[in-house]
Amino acid sequence: MTQHLPISTPLSDWLIQALASTGMSQAKLAEEMDALVVRKIDRSIVNKMTLGKRNISAEEMLVIADITGFPLPSDVQVSPTVSIAGRVGAGAKVPLFDTYEKGDGPQVECPPGLTPHGVVAVEVEGDSMEPIYSAGDLLFYTRDSHEGVPDEAIGYKCVCEDAEGMGWVKQIKPGDEPGVFHLISLNPGATNLWNVRLKWAARVRLHWPVELVKRT
Repeated sequence: MTQHLPISTPLSDWLIQALASTGMSQAKLAEEMDALVVRKIDRSIVNKMTLGKRNISAEEMLVIADITGFPLPSDVQVSPTVSIAGRVGAGAKVPLFDTYEKGDGPQVECPPGLTPHGVVAVEVEGDSMEPIYSAGDLLFYTRDSHEGVPDEAIGYKCVCEDAEGMGWVKQIKPGDEPGVFHLISLNPGATNLWNVRLKWAARVRLHWPVELVKRT
């Protein structure tokens, strides 16, 4: 019978015991976690977790417990969380994924009715999207590992990344030739962008005002 660890057990120790219980290597755990969580997971990140140098998010704890079959410390109450991947702007260029080191971005409580699996959030920067979105608001979206602009994104408000690595929140419309897109600003007074090449785009699934955001 597997022993339930007390809640006071450091999570680094819990992870070490979870690995030991299955004989799983850090590299193997990283590989399986990387396929299940949004943020990039590699062996170095798992190693930092075991050394207590990297926090383990609620989502990661649940995934580790599922992969290893090792129970969480007794009485742990895990609230689902979502990672903030970076910041986006509308009227000004904002590097989308240069805000936080991989795996070290802050976590926020997952809004009610939204599953945390496969979902990430970006934080609105600046006031160029007023009155629709305000600075500090979070936009939640789902993006798989594939690049490109899916058909479902056309005509809708999307988080997107251009060829220069800048993040935007715009309505996406087909461009004048294949492979380029018109990015329509949400604020009528802001500048539209024409015939832009995009690395990827994902529809905004949920807008969460800054006053409702609960960081963990």
